[in-house]
This record gives sequence, C-alpha cells and structure tokens, in this order.
Amino acid sequence: MHRTPDSLPTMVFDWGSIKWHVTPSGVEGASSSLGEVVINPGKGHDRHEHLHSDEVLYIIEGEGRQTVGDGPEFTVRAGDAVWIPMGTLHSTFNTGWRPLRIIATYTPGGAEEALRDLPDFVELAPGEHPVWAVASE
Repeated sequence: MHRTPDSLPTMVFDWGSIKWHVTPSGVEGASSSLGEVVINPGKGHDRHEHLHSDEVLYIIEGEGRQTVGDGPEFTVRAGDAVWIPMGTLHSTFNTGWRPLRIIATYTPGGAEEALRDLPDFVELAPGEHPVWAVASE
C-alpha cells in the first residue's frame, strides 16, 4: 500500500502536527503505527504515557530535549533514535529555531487514537495544511 502525505488527514495541536501514514484503523492488517511528527520551535508536549504500546522516535531534523521515565533530560538531534517502553512517562520539546521532525512508531499500534481526546486536538482533512502564525505582543 502506498500513501502520500496529501492523501492523509493531519492531527493539529498547539505544539505542532502529526500525519499518521500507517495505523491499524487506516491500513488493513497493520499491527503497528507510523507517523511523522512536527514540533514547532519553542513548543513541545507534556509528559504522558502509552499504557499498551512501546514507542520509537527517530529524529529526522532539528534539535530538542527528551525525557524518558525517571532518567535525566537529554538532547536529541537528527539521526538519534529513542525507545520508550510501554507505560513509561516521556516528553519532547523543540529547543531549536526550525521545526523538530520525528518519525514515531507505536507497537502495537493504536495509541494514536487517544490523541483525539486532547483538548487542543483539531483534525484537518486530507490536502489541508496547518498554518502557523507568529504571536504578537
């Protein structure tokens, strides 16, 4: 199966966006999930956990801070990979001036469905693109 970014909806949050290319609900027979995450400069998501899925993050572009469990915060950069065991609290923040782009996987897939319950969740239709504005003071 071949899927292009413009054929997929986009999950948008106050910190960035996600396009899920493969999910159990979107691809027949898929048992894992794979998506591209974009975290905007100066933004990130609070500590959270996925009780029933391991997560792997692969940093494509940018630089950020990562936490995993009770371990110390550490820097992530393009080319780094992070494994987050199921049920482990974690967070990711963009510390650079450009978008932090990440490939995220869940095994087993399906944990992405919980993102729909977040208060800042908006879904854009396939082909629509998020617009980010600079805040004025």
